[in-house]
Amino acid sequence: MEARHKIDFLINDSRLDPELRRIAEKVVAGERITFDEGVLLYEKGELSYLGVLANYIREKRHGDITYFNRNFHIEPTNVCVYDCKFCSYSRMIKQREEGWEMDVDAMIDIVKKYDDEPVTEVHITGGVVPKQNLEFYADFFRKCKAHRPELHIKALTPVEYYYIFKKAKLSHFDGMKYLKEAGLDSMPGGGAEIFHPEIREQIAHDKCTAEQWLDIHEQAHLLGMNTNATMLYGHIEKFWHRVDHMERLRQLQDKTGGFQTFIPLKFRNKENQMSDVDEVSVIEDLRNYAVARIYMDNFPHIKAYWAMISRDTAQMSLSFGVDDIDGTLDDTTKIYSMAGAEEQTPAMSTQQLVELIKNVGRHPIERDTLYHVVTDYKDHVFDDESAKKKNYYALPVLNS
Repeated sequence: MEARHKIDFLINDSRLDPELRRIAEKVVAGERITFDEGVLLYEKGELSYLGVLANYIREKRHGDITYFNRNFHIEPTNVCVYDCKFCSYSRMIKQREEGWEMDVDAMIDIVKKYDDEPVTEVHITGGVVPKQNLEFYADFFRKCKAHRPELHIKALTPVEYYYIFKKAKLSHFDGMKYLKEAGLDSMPGGGAEIFHPEIREQIAHDKCTAEQWLDIHEQAHLLGMNTNATMLYGHIEKFWHRVDHMERLRQLQDKTGGFQTFIPLKFRNKENQMSDVDEVSVIEDLRNYAVARIYMDNFPHIKAYWAMISRDTAQMSLSFGVDDIDGTLDDTTKIYSMAGAEEQTPAMSTQQLVELIKNVGRHPIERDTLYHVVTDYKDHVFDDESAKKKNYYALPVLNS
């Protein structure tokens, strides 16, 4: 295996820092690296070194397979009671005339638009407003399942749920149980940002705490749900804050095993209250994906969003630990463009996405939410340009 040859060559390089050699040896042996070693990877690990280790782990787990999915998203509102400094998307209650607030029927109308499409998931996230409460979402989940029972509902984050359950005077477990019985299938990973209070207090002081975020995921796991996790990186945090964030997730995963995917999210500085903070480089993006793959040893998947980091960077990330780049995309979601993503009107057909994956020697697999294979595109041949239109579906919003 080429990845094994590269890591063996790395370990035998006399010029390699002894501490980094020890980490490489632990990776080969399948041993867990420590918190301090995680920080060391950020501080001393060059891009080539980190890429060799992360790709070794990636290929040991998944070979050349790269996953994507086809779904659609609903953003019930971009009005929000919270004031996150990094957010380019939401509008405060006092600015609600600049935003939108859907009712349940409008959301069901969006579901019905995809009745003739082979999508497997609806992804729901957005702002937090009082009237979109527990019964609002329970009503939507029930109606959605009644209309299309097989459609997987992946909806909301602990930020929304903490607010909703507090208003309803329900525990996190009872609230999640109630919504699961109404039709909720899984939860995306948004709202995690950076867990450490030193940073969280500065960038998202009024949303749920790290402990509350983690507890809501734990309750979902106890109920048999799978969830994802994110980390917002590249702003005012230090390397050890990133490792602290990943360590808390790793510990919960040891306990429950309910997380599927870890998604590092790059901070973008357009049209928000942190516009004075410079964005990190593509090199740092790739280093961060690689460290995530090395450190998050009990997470099955590492995901990158091509629409947020660009197609070229997404292709490169597949050699730095990433095995999922999410999916095809239309330009209806505003979360990417409002945050300053490279692609201001992102759109990619299934054919284009398959070719993007194949062009870097990877094996494209369309998956459902739970990573069951829907279509293997390894040897698939698209007939003509019309295939692009036939296979054109929406991607979930940024914090899925």
